[in-house]
Amino acid sequence: MPARPATPADAPAIAQIYNEGIEDRIATFETRLRTPDEIRERLNSPQVAQHPALVVEEAGKVLAFAWSAPYSAREVYGGIGDHGVYVARAARGQGHGEAALTALMEAARAAGLHKLTSRVLTGNTASRRLHTRCGFREVGVHQRHAQLDGQWHDVVTVEALL
Repeated sequence: MPARPATPADAPAIAQIYNEGIEDRIATFETRLRTPDEIRERLNSPQVAQHPALVVEEAGKVLAFAWSAPYSAREVYGGIGDHGVYVARAARGQGHGEAALTALMEAARAAGLHKLTSRVLTGNTASRRLHTRCGFREVGVHQRHAQLDGQWHDVVTVEALL
């Protein structure tokens, strides 16, 4: 499953996949659905040069994506990317997430990043297993990190040195 850089033309598919993750309430604290225009704006951003966005497709259909964003606005943390990886609901459990995350790690390294990090809801066992398979380590648990639908949730911080 080869991955490729995401393009603005991928924005509708990425928005659909991301919105499935929002609706499923297991992958993110976000609750507001995203529009293709918002995704397109991110993909057109100059930050994509250092913080890549990639998609995995099969038969011309985008099934997964992974992207990086700055970990912090502070210059000292410039080599760290905060990432996300999402798989279309109908394509989960088939290796697309691993293909996307592995490709993101390679692209982030090539872009000059030295580490990727993220926070994964503790109950998202599929994402935790994926990150472990891809060489991430679980650093620790942030308790009551944020609320989702009025309920506090813990997250596991994961990181991988590139």
